[in-house]
Amino acid sequence: MFNPTRLVFARKRRKLTARQLAEKSGITPQYLSMIENGKAENVEADTLRAIAAQLNFPYEFFFGDDVEVPGVDSISFRSLSTMSVKEKDAAVNSGALALQLSDWIEERFNLPKVDLPDMRFEGDPQAAARSLRTYWGIGERPVSNVIKLLESKGVRIFSLAEDTRNVDAFSCWRNDRPFIFLNTFKTAERSRFDAMHELGHLVLHRHGKPQGREAEKEADQFASFFLIPTMDMLGNVPSHVRSLSQLVKLKKRWGVSVAALAYRLHKEGILSDWQYRGFCIEIRSTMKDSEPEGMERERSVVLQKVFQELWKERTTRSHVAKELSLPVEELDNLVFSLLDPPSPTAKGALGKPQLSLA
Repeated sequence: MFNPTRLVFARKRRKLTARQLAEKSGITPQYLSMIENGKAENVEADTLRAIAAQLNFPYEFFFGDDVEVPGVDSISFRSLSTMSVKEKDAAVNSGALALQLSDWIEERFNLPKVDLPDMRFEGDPQAAARSLRTYWGIGERPVSNVIKLLESKGVRIFSLAEDTRNVDAFSCWRNDRPFIFLNTFKTAERSRFDAMHELGHLVLHRHGKPQGREAEKEADQFASFFLIPTMDMLGNVPSHVRSLSQLVKLKKRWGVSVAALAYRLHKEGILSDWQYRGFCIEIRSTMKDSEPEGMERERSVVLQKVFQELWKERTTRSHVAKELSLPVEELDNLVFSLLDPPSPTAKGALGKPQLSLA
């Protein structure tokens, strides 16, 4: 049966008001309101198809069960203060589609087990970052691939292709599984920091406290100390940093932005207040939203392996999207725009593969 809650879901995903959708679909706002509230009887299929076409969702999508949408209270948003209601709803609903895809994948593959300890009892974010590095056995060395590390510890990572810089990233726990959603419109370095910021929320704030600006500050500190371990930084940064070109060269070791490295060096006392202010002005004036000598963007290793295995079965993104009644574009957005290979390999036994990230 037609499910009106899915219509509301898809409309919010497209950032449309009810009036806007009604006008695009050739019906009155009053009638659309009746449809969305389940009060319209015998809605013609042609009307539903017209609405589905405007929303760019398959007609079949509107006949499933209610979509499980993460509760806003359970989600950590990096930039909630700058997000509009439309942007927030669209991002949350994108996350809901990711949960559906995640369930579909877990029915077919054995993914890495979750290995995220509760770090809320550590003294501060720096101690938590140090303890987690010790727990995972990575010591003080730089993290070459943040996404691969997180996925190896059971974090489910999906991308957000939200055409706005107001949505950095967000994370949540669901059924004892941690999820991180990253905006792919940011630089590779910013995405790495965003991922570690969200890891901070997952291990520090799973049980709700603290919240708001305090929680965001703690997550930022956690990310900074995790990506740039103190001892490794002190062993590789000269006592005097005099130019922006020096920062550009140094930041490559840890895969962070120039701004993030300058901030950290200032906090450690390597840059004076005067030097830090000068670097910030120079960074803003010369780089704006770009990153000098940027690194290659990281992608999901798990999702890459999943689709490689599916391709062996001649199962493409289009097949997966059809099973989930989703637009292929939505699936592409969630899986970092993975592409089908030119020619699928011969069909073989898939079973339920154990994905290794070694």
